[in-house]
Amino acid sequence: MLKVEALNAGYGDVQILWDLSIDIKEGSITALIGSNGVGKTTLLRTIAGAIKPYSGSIIYGQEDITRLLQPSRARMGIMMVPEGRQLYSGLTVEDNLMMGAYTRRDKKKIKEDLEWVYTILPRLKERRKQLAGTLSGGEAQMCAIARGLMAAPKLLLLDELSLGLAPVIVDDLIKVLKGIRESRDITILLVDQDVQIALELASRAYVIVHGSVEMSGESKKLLENPDIRKAYMGI
Repeated sequence: MLKVEALNAGYGDVQILWDLSIDIKEGSITALIGSNGVGKTTLLRTIAGAIKPYSGSIIYGQEDITRLLQPSRARMGIMMVPEGRQLYSGLTVEDNLMMGAYTRRDKKKIKEDLEWVYTILPRLKERRKQLAGTLSGGEAQMCAIARGLMAAPKLLLLDELSLGLAPVIVDDLIKVLKGIRESRDITILLVDQDVQIALELASRAYVIVHGSVEMSGESKKLLENPDIRKAYMGI
């Protein structure tokens, strides 16, 4: 579904990604792991179109989208759920969800997707008339994910799924993500500070160090790798 090749990107004169390459299979959950500041979020933002790369290529399906603007990528099915949720706090939960569908014109399908989102995240249905700024951390994360789903994504980019959330809430979110992938066949690329959660959720992972891929492979094997366990899990 997605092929990133020799990608170089950053912010102005500050280069963050250095000849980075990854390959994401359709229908998979893939994790990006690594210490803070190594370029994981920068990579997601570059794929989403928020950052223009210096060089390299991003191939989505059979199309080169390297120079395509972010709104066009969203219409093609690439949607990012950013770190920190970034909800519209003064709008209701339902209004936030509908903001996710702003590029869509299929009103009947939008209504169906809203009901589907409420089915997989029933707490949001209970809170649908509540202002997003009054939600708990877990509810806000659910709302952010649901807003991303309302864009009808084919590729969902999740930045820091579990950040600041209680373990029981994280468990609920993991179940939701697995259900989403199975019911809608959505491909997921995620970043999470909890390496164990990321590797247990994903089927494949890339280890990012100083803006480049240092290691990649099946998540189960990386989870058993003593270097990974020592560096990122304190074991």
